[in-house]
Amino acid sequence: MIAAALAAARARDKLALVAYVTAGYPSPARWLTCLHEIVSSGADIVEIGIPFSDPVADGPTIQHASERALALGTTLDGVLAALAAEPVGVPVCLMSYLNPLLALGGERAAVDRLAAAGVAGLVVPDLPVEEAGPWRAATAARGVELVGLVAPTSTASRVRRIAAGADVLYYVAVTGTTGARADLDPDLVPSLERLGRLTDRPLVVGFGIATPDHVRRLRGRCDGVVVGSRIVDALRRGEPVAPLIRQLEHATRREPPCSSS
Repeated sequence: MIAAALAAARARDKLALVAYVTAGYPSPARWLTCLHEIVSSGADIVEIGIPFSDPVADGPTIQHASERALALGTTLDGVLAALAAEPVGVPVCLMSYLNPLLALGGERAAVDRLAAAGVAGLVVPDLPVEEAGPWRAATAARGVELVGLVAPTSTASRVRRIAAGADVLYYVAVTGTTGARADLDPDLVPSLERLGRLTDRPLVVGFGIATPDHVRRLRGRCDGVVVGSRIVDALRRGEPVAPLIRQLEHATRREPPCSSS
């Protein structure tokens, strides 16, 4: 469903907007309401981050959200139960570090739980490709798409190996952790062009994507953009999230040419 949603957006001549939220944030009572508001405002896919005590890929914004959600009692079990009871209407990609997934009983048991909750995709930031085989087998057996992370430092051979074991690729746009940036890395577009020569897997780009201008500049370069820290920060400040999502979604679309009079 993740790859299909990316293809559907591409067929409409737009980027897919992937909106990230931290499960349980800003509160256990409000996070699902916020998620539904994000979907109704135009997100094509949602990425739900499972709070974890050592989120090594995440910057301060998402670290804060994770700490708060954990303090308020958010668990992977509870998140899956909530998703099973209240589907959100677009494909859901779960982002979890490895330990919470293993606590569900191993690869097959974890993926069974994800599939039963309606989760369409899985990304595991601390899962090296060398150890991804059992997860690839488990996700393939249950129709859950495995998302492979590719970094600016990934060699051509490693990109091909990651792509071979994944259904969708997630390109990390910066060398570092998550977090909104003022501008895109000048090497990002050349890196995406290089990536396109190495694999034909569907591709989303995240880490540092924060503004409509960032989104517009990536049209035609990838299949989707992930906006995370900007959304989480809006929730932290109590900023209305619907206008933000509508602005970002509008930027995913190609502007029609101006007609001459």
